[in-house]
Amino acid sequence: MILLPREGEKDVSVVLTGAAGQGIQTAEEVLGKVLKRSGFHIFATREFMSRVRGGNNSTEIRVSSQRVRAFVDRIDLLVCLNKGLRDYLKGRIGDRTVIVGDAEEMGDELAGRGLRFFHVPLSSMAKELGNPVYANVVAAGIVAALFDVDFSLMEGFFEERFGARGGDVVSKNTEAARKGYEIARGLAKEISVKVDRDTVAASEYLLSGSDAVALGAIAGGCNMAFGYPMSPATGVLSFLSQRAEEFGIVTEQTEDEISAMNMALGGWYAGGRAMVTTSGGGFDLMSEGLSLAGIAESPMVIHLGQRPGPATGLATRTEQADLELALYAGHGEFPRAILAPGSIEEAFYMTQHAFNLAARYQVPVFVLTDQYLLDSSYNAPRLSFDGLKVEKHIVKTDKDYKRYLITDDGVSPRGIPGYGEGLIAFDSNEHG
Repeated sequence: MILLPREGEKDVSVVLTGAAGQGIQTAEEVLGKVLKRSGFHIFATREFMSRVRGGNNSTEIRVSSQRVRAFVDRIDLLVCLNKGLRDYLKGRIGDRTVIVGDAEEMGDELAGRGLRFFHVPLSSMAKELGNPVYANVVAAGIVAALFDVDFSLMEGFFEERFGARGGDVVSKNTEAARKGYEIARGLAKEISVKVDRDTVAASEYLLSGSDAVALGAIAGGCNMAFGYPMSPATGVLSFLSQRAEEFGIVTEQTEDEISAMNMALGGWYAGGRAMVTTSGGGFDLMSEGLSLAGIAESPMVIHLGQRPGPATGLATRTEQADLELALYAGHGEFPRAILAPGSIEEAFYMTQHAFNLAARYQVPVFVLTDQYLLDSSYNAPRLSFDGLKVEKHIVKTDKDYKRYLITDDGVSPRGIPGYGEGLIAFDSNEHG
């Protein structure tokens, strides 16, 4: 009998791998939510190639009896949907790794390594269900069953996730998961997974870094968000766009990053609270608008999700190399603030704070994240809104109002069009 976790460990590292288009991200979503709802602490992170189809992507889900906030280098349970394992994964496979996969799909890729391999005909089972993509849900069902997750949690997730797409989609996914559970009953004769549960985990949120930044923006009073799609920052704009009507947010996928920055400047001028979200190469195009915000003394919130450069670089990998870009971007000297969250909780609170800083001091404020933080998720205590305020720092103007009045604290009174009698200037020339 193979026992998981390994001796001395309190968690199991599960890695699912497959081609782009095989639904690895969906499998991660399914397992992350049902495992958490079943009472396990979760940390999940993904590694994927910059392509729409093919290749080999993977996601790691660390399942634990206590809080976990990072991935581990070992692989305890590897579930393969296709062949073509990347070298970095092969290097993490040890003689104690349990591998579940389709032998027909994988061929002799792992032959001769003396590994503990269990054949499951994922491909043929998915085809029987009417679509090869269902292999991901069969695989998710196997993993969930090995952790003794109640099947009703799977059914509830599919209704929640796919209900709007019709009953057939829900029933097909449910059937695929049930097949996975049936397979797991056979595997359970040779594989035993025993991770203690914690009822606290079941009641907590499962949040990604992108979720946290977007929620922080909402808590900060954000009512405008603009950007041009660029990994890894796109998830923030997607989250806000999906909830735009609910929270009264104007979102726009602009034609380029120059337009995004200028729209945000116009939003703040009119009294809105705007954010742009981008990555390094996209932010390069925003630098002229950043200088305009600097001299016009306009608030601005910039979410800069870092990835390796220069130029296109490695579009789906992580790096923390844009600090100096954020510090010195734009021509001329002007004040700015940079907030760099190190956790999902900090991403929420710092993004909320960024809007108040920008409004109070009338400066650009950066929220500096990276691909690893944005694309990772874990269960976290419920975020507290207690004490969080939306600080507008807007004055009602009179006919003698001066936008760039010299004051003792160096911050001029900020008015907006239509609120009072004053003329609201927005000047790109030096003023005094």
